Amino acid sequence: MSVRVRVLSLNKLAVGAMLLFTTTGLRPVPFGAQEPPEDLTKASKARSGGAGTAGQEAGPPTHPNVEKGYFLFPIKPGKPNYLAGSMGELRPNHFHGGLDIKTDGRVDLPVYAAADGYISRMKQSSFGYGNVLYITHPNGLTTVYGHLNRFLGPVADQMRQKQYEKQTFELELFFSKDQFPIKRGDLVALSGNTGGSGGPHLHWEVRDAHDAQLNPLQWGGFDEIQDHVAPTIQAFAVEPLSIDARVNGRFDKAVLTPKQAVGPGVPVIWPDTINCFGTIGLQVQGFDRFDTAWNRNGLQRVEVRVNGQPTYQYVIDGVPFSDTRTISDHVDYEWQHTNGRTLEKLFVDDGNTLPIYTTGLTKGKLRVEDGKLYAVEVNLLDSYGNSTPLRFVLRGQQPTYYKTRSAAVRQPALRYEITRNILKVFAADPDTTRQSGNLTLLRDGRRLEVKPSYTVQSQNVYLYDLRAGLPDSLRFGRVAQRFNRQAMIPAGQEFAFSNNVLNLAFGPRTLFDTLYLQTSYKEGLWTIQSTRTPLFEALRMTLKPNEEIVDKERSAVYMINARGGRIYQGGKWDGNQITAPIKTFGSFRILTDTIPPSARLVSKSAAGVTFVVGDNLSGLASYRLLVNGQWRMLRYEYKNATLFTDKQDHTVPLAGDAELHLTDQAGNKKVLRFRI
Repeated sequence: MSVRVRVLSLNKLAVGAMLLFTTTGLRPVPFGAQEPPEDLTKASKARSGGAGTAGQEAGPPTHPNVEKGYFLFPIKPGKPNYLAGSMGELRPNHFHGGLDIKTDGRVDLPVYAAADGYISRMKQSSFGYGNVLYITHPNGLTTVYGHLNRFLGPVADQMRQKQYEKQTFELELFFSKDQFPIKRGDLVALSGNTGGSGGPHLHWEVRDAHDAQLNPLQWGGFDEIQDHVAPTIQAFAVEPLSIDARVNGRFDKAVLTPKQAVGPGVPVIWPDTINCFGTIGLQVQGFDRFDTAWNRNGLQRVEVRVNGQPTYQYVIDGVPFSDTRTISDHVDYEWQHTNGRTLEKLFVDDGNTLPIYTTGLTKGKLRVEDGKLYAVEVNLLDSYGNSTPLRFVLRGQQPTYYKTRSAAVRQPALRYEITRNILKVFAADPDTTRQSGNLTLLRDGRRLEVKPSYTVQSQNVYLYDLRAGLPDSLRFGRVAQRFNRQAMIPAGQEFAFSNNVLNLAFGPRTLFDTLYLQTSYKEGLWTIQSTRTPLFEALRMTLKPNEEIVDKERSAVYMINARGGRIYQGGKWDGNQITAPIKTFGSFRILTDTIPPSARLVSKSAAGVTFVVGDNLSGLASYRLLVNGQWRMLRYEYKNATLFTDKQDHTVPLAGDAELHLTDQAGNKKVLRFRI
């Protein structure tokens, strides 16, 4: 019998030319007549079983049929239980991949095997799922038990033995089918608060053979979890998606909230007709609760019908583990990071390959025509079938130029923003004529005149599709402004950008959508785009400092957040330039860390030792405890910056001369000597 072993690195775990000729946007396929329900079913079948590519109709993946009762509830089976988190809940950079089961606010509750099978994998880590166990079942599914305090039985002894062989706590093991068989209801572990847990609970998942995370409640739920509470609607939004589109006469997202607070299951009927035109997208914000629970959970299913016909649906019953970061394209990421409101898109945007959607050819986007009415119903549902409807009416209204003035505007001024592929320019215009002047775009000596779309309170709004080419500058009357986007980076392919201070290498899965790149450099600070633009996979960034970095061994790339915090990114030197993968746009510096880690002995005895550790900059990379020259295992809890021995581990007695060796990510070392 063989055991596959993977040693985990604490270091890795810790860190985390076109000319100007046109202003006409590219229009999607007209919405036209709604597809009948059977067409949505066909679209669903076309996408069953995996993620697709942009431009295809979407549909949920095929999931195995599991009879109700096959899985035993792993915490206090047969007794009332409560969930702290539901499947598919919206987290900052991923969909929540299972159920978070409450454990009475404490650790060490018994964790039971959900079905017959065998332990196929286990892992101990200071981050992520912490101590986690995987049990594979005869039907091909695997249940996952995360944030455990400890493992139990022979498998726990096997883990400790391998940890001492490899002299590391951070370890992952894989087992064959006949090594550790398990029966339904066997006690396999004790619940905990390890890894990235924010409090004591059991994270429980079901996965298929392709590592898709499946909703355990989709096969009928569990009697232990009662839910008679329907979702609550907080807000909805209507957003223009094409250059000719308008919402209430403007090229602006309209976010609409009920005038009075609503509760679970209370229908929302918007009293006012919403005037729209062109291709628009809908968005919604809401949450769900379970019986007698205060915490808010995510929506499991949302359906959209227009004039009685289905146009869009998502069901979060299965999310591929590798694509969970696509949540950044499922929600309005920029709005979330600028306005603090999480709006879920009710259409499938470019770059979104998740297999959770069922749509027609327009992928949920609506083409609103002049003079027509569109009765919209959005239904929010949870895993137990409780539902809450939202209803409103859209009226197609052809946009016309209009102008309103404000006496407060006395000087001309320019500013702009980019929404999708549309350059939206605002020009403060004190002129009192009925028709405002044009905006001039310049590129390589060529000029393009753009007419205003509308004027609100003496603010002219001009729209231009950047896919026709990037301008060098903008001019309104005597006011001119440089256009500070250096390149148009396409999504879905490799692309390289370079200037005298940096190189950027984009892979085919780095971006969700076309990026209009903005970079700057000043006094050792490189800024790339902003944190309001998401990345799917890591971007390879090379920084070229204009001064020689003397101590390269201890120098690395750090991200500088909005509060001035410094987050280690690492990097590899090649001459006087350094390359590092980054998962988030933002601002970066090259910093040198010369100060060793710190350590303070909190307690010591034959029963155990505890230290408080820290590092001023790069962060802890590795740790070793030697007792009389022998390696003794320590556990690291980053949430309170402690290192401590396991009371159940008696492999090396805690008596005699001891040394704690710490190394930070810059290679600085600290040795603390003491006697037990």
